[in-house]
Amino acid sequence: MQLLKRGLKVMPVVVVTGARQTGKTTLVRELFQEKNRSYFTLDRLEILEQARTNPESLLEALPVTLDEVQREPSILLAIKRKVDGDRNPGMILLTGSANLALMKSVSETLAGRSLYLELPPFCPVEWASASPSALAPLETLFKQDFQIKSWPTQAGNWHSWLLKGGFPSAIALEENEDRDLWFSGYVQTYLERDLSDMANVGSLSNFQRMMRLAANRTAKLLNQSEIARDSEIPQPTAHRYLNLLEIGYQITRVPVFSTNPVSSLVKGKKLLWNDCGLAAWLAGIDSEKNLMGRTDYGFWLEQAVFQSLQTWRSLNPAKRRIYYWRDRAGHEVDFILEEDSNLVALEIKSGRTAGQKETGGLIAFKAALGRKKSLVRSVVLYGGNEARALGNEIYALPFGWMFPELQSESR
Repeated sequence: MQLLKRGLKVMPVVVVTGARQTGKTTLVRELFQEKNRSYFTLDRLEILEQARTNPESLLEALPVTLDEVQREPSILLAIKRKVDGDRNPGMILLTGSANLALMKSVSETLAGRSLYLELPPFCPVEWASASPSALAPLETLFKQDFQIKSWPTQAGNWHSWLLKGGFPSAIALEENEDRDLWFSGYVQTYLERDLSDMANVGSLSNFQRMMRLAANRTAKLLNQSEIARDSEIPQPTAHRYLNLLEIGYQITRVPVFSTNPVSSLVKGKKLLWNDCGLAAWLAGIDSEKNLMGRTDYGFWLEQAVFQSLQTWRSLNPAKRRIYYWRDRAGHEVDFILEEDSNLVALEIKSGRTAGQKETGGLIAFKAALGRKKSLVRSVVLYGGNEARALGNEIYALPFGWMFPELQSESR
């Protein structure tokens, strides 16, 4: 909320984006009540028709909020004309369930006129504490005066949170069977509504099959040819479908951190889902027992941790980035966090113990990095309950605090 308010003081157009059901409408309507802004949602058919035939009329009473603007992207041309004629901060607040910056038809329309803010699904500590400030431990990793004794060591249940995900309506459901129905309805809405807003998809069944196959490859290097083969669709179609999932804020393709453009690094991107609960449902994980019996168990822990990392990134999107690192010799680091050119390397391990054998990738990354950028520290996030040093600025730190006991309240 604070970042949104600051944005409205600086830019004439602020765009709040994110997947459907993350709370965008709730957020902007709260602001509308506080600031007495005009509010229109393109989910209403008469407003949608007005946006198509007479968009300027929706911009007469400023400041104004336009909700679900991806349903009629052509309205952005009218917004551009309005802003160019009267450029005042906070004039227009938009929301969308699609990444407008990635949609070719509109990516340049608001260039230099807008600020894009992403509202990802809730991460566990944000939901449980009703505040994103609960992610403070991640922020302390970048501090030069980091104190290991201040790291939280309480136990947590990541298995349960993986199944819940971060959509408020899904978190509130106590029974796995109820969430199963909710996710089924969510996917159906996404397939039949959001996709039709963004692109023409010839076969929804092929698209949904591809979604399920992609979910079973979460936290792994993305291989579009493999997904196309297993989905029985052409490779260009798989490429387009994956782009649509990214535009719709369903997946994130995490880039590799390159320490040297000419080095022998793996250049592919890592596939992760923006909501771990949806990914688990698509992959057929319907219980903690089912999860624990999977051979890709460790990859799902990465997916669960990513739920918190993307919230950390969204709190300061101009300065924060998420990467992974891997070289052709097989050394890898699950996540590289960057803030103001400072780096923190994270290796994620599900075991209850962590020792020197878990630090190999971190040591290789530090050696490859050299002095090109500032590596503040390296961390093995593991399933134990003791924080301790493993070497020079290498620490074993419990991840349990990221998955607290579920509370009923939300932000």
